[in-house]
Amino acid sequence: MNTSASPVLVIVSGLSGSGKSVALKTFEDLDYYCSDNLPVNLLVEFVRSVLEPRDENSPQRLAVGIDVRGRNDLGTLAGWRKAAADYGIDARLLFFEADDDTLLARYADTRRRHPLSHLGLSLPEAIARERELTAPLRREADAIIDTTKLNVHQLRRRVITEFAMSHQGKLSLLFESFAYKRGVPAEADFVFDARVLPNPHWDPDLRSLTGRDREVREYLDAQPEVQRYAAQLEDLLDTWLPKLGSETRSYVTVAFGCTGGKHRSVYLAERLARHARGQGWQDVATFHREQD
Repeated sequence: MNTSASPVLVIVSGLSGSGKSVALKTFEDLDYYCSDNLPVNLLVEFVRSVLEPRDENSPQRLAVGIDVRGRNDLGTLAGWRKAAADYGIDARLLFFEADDDTLLARYADTRRRHPLSHLGLSLPEAIARERELTAPLRREADAIIDTTKLNVHQLRRRVITEFAMSHQGKLSLLFESFAYKRGVPAEADFVFDARVLPNPHWDPDLRSLTGRDREVREYLDAQPEVQRYAAQLEDLLDTWLPKLGSETRSYVTVAFGCTGGKHRSVYLAERLARHARGQGWQDVATFHREQD
C-alpha cells in the first residue's frame, strides 16, 4: 500500500430516504472503513482514532454518515472538515436528496419513521424541516446526487463508478453480471456471454443460490469448460486491460451475461475480480445488476 498518498474521507449526508444508507453500504462493500450517524464534532477524533498510528495497516479510505440524527449544528461541518484536511485527509462531501413526492412514497413503502418525527411533525413537515437543517451541508457539498429517478441498482452503480473508485490517474475495474433477458448494460466496455457454460439452475440444490455461494462456485469450478473459458478470459484481459490505462478514462466495465444473471455471470464476475486483484489492480469492484 502506498502510505504517501493522502487518505480519503467521504462524508455521506443528505435527506432521510434519499439513498444515504445504500451509498454507505456500497462504500463498505468496497473496503472503505465506514461509520454511520457520526456526530459532526467527533469527525476529527474519529479520523485520528482510525488512522493512528499511520502505517501500512492504516485504512486509506474512510466513509462516514453525518445527518440530522447526530443532533449537532450541521453548519459547523465546514470547520470540522477543514480540520480533517489540515490533518492530511482528502475530505469529500456527497449530499443525497430527492423531491418530496419521492421521499413520501419511499416512506410509505418502507413504513419507517422519519428521524424528526419525535418533534411531533407530520411527515411532510419533517421533510421540510430536514431540508432546512441540512442546507449548510448541501452548500458545502462537492457533489449533489438527486436520487428522484434512480432505483437502488442505479444508485449503487453510480456511487461505485463516480465516487467510490479511484480517479487519481489510476484505471479502476468494474466487473458486472447481468441477465440477457433484461438487456446488455449500455455502459459495458467488454461483454462476455456465459450462456455457453453448464447452468447450475438445472440442479435443484443450486437453483435458489447465486454465483457468490460456495456450492455454486464448487460446481462451476469442477466443470472443464468453465475452467477453459475463465482461463481464456483471464489471458485476454491480462493482455489488453493494462493498455487502456494510458487513455483518458477512469474506469472500465467488464460485463458477463447469462440467462437469469444469477449463477454463471455472477460467478465469472467475482472470479475475474479476484484474478484482477491478484494481478495488482488496486481499484476493483463487482456489481451484480440482477442481485445487488
